[in-house]
Amino acid sequence: MLWALWLDEDHRAVKMHLEFSIHKGAPLQVQVTNANESEIAKLESVLTPGKLYCLDAAYAKYKFLEKIIRKSSSSVVRLRDNASYETIKEHTLTQADREAGVEFDRTIWLGSKQKREDISKPIRIIQIHYYDERVLSGYYKRKSRVSSKKTFRTRSAEQTILIATDRMDLPAEIIGLIYRYRWQIELFFRWFKCILGCQHLLAQSQNGITIQVYCALIANLLIRLWAGRKPTKRTFEMICLYFQGWATLDELIAHIEKLKSDNQK
Repeated sequence: MLWALWLDEDHRAVKMHLEFSIHKGAPLQVQVTNANESEIAKLESVLTPGKLYCLDAAYAKYKFLEKIIRKSSSSVVRLRDNASYETIKEHTLTQADREAGVEFDRTIWLGSKQKREDISKPIRIIQIHYYDERVLSGYYKRKSRVSSKKTFRTRSAEQTILIATDRMDLPAEIIGLIYRYRWQIELFFRWFKCILGCQHLLAQSQNGITIQVYCALIANLLIRLWAGRKPTKRTFEMICLYFQGWATLDELIAHIEKLKSDNQK
């Protein structure tokens, strides 16, 4: 795919820029580009007022966070551990905050002296001590590896994360809970590739791949509206069998009705 630039002349890749509603558990909009397209620039082009954007550390660019504020929206974003800031006020933690693992809650000026003007007002940072009960109990072993973005992922069951937000009205425990739910985005992408069968491209043009992505998302939303839950791998198989002529419409409807009844139990 000559249009899908990535790394060098011998490599091609496609990137899907997807806005996902954690509250609704559903995608809101999607754009398909070559892999070299900036994720921050794409999100900046679709920023809208009245939203709370939950972002990982890759989006923690101070000028970008300021643009979210200027759009009359807010953000909850993970900062890198070496983030520079100046403390303005230390907030008292509640019992609920401590039980959620919050170690401190501060109002700060974010950035070094050179970056201080990138954000126009003070924000909050919250440090949370997190531990994975599955690892501590021995039920699950976390693998240590280096990701494609060259960020190290530790084997340790415990870690400390630093979260920044311009929302001064929410309790620290709620800010931590919002960021915790960001993992639903990763689960959606895993489900999208594994269940909806989007590991293989049916076209090589940008328009063709965009159509494939939208068809998969539309199918997901229609089944979710019908059954009240996202499709399972079995649901995807039944749809494929129906279009191939190996399953009847009655069998497909019976399967989706079963999903609906299971969801109501």
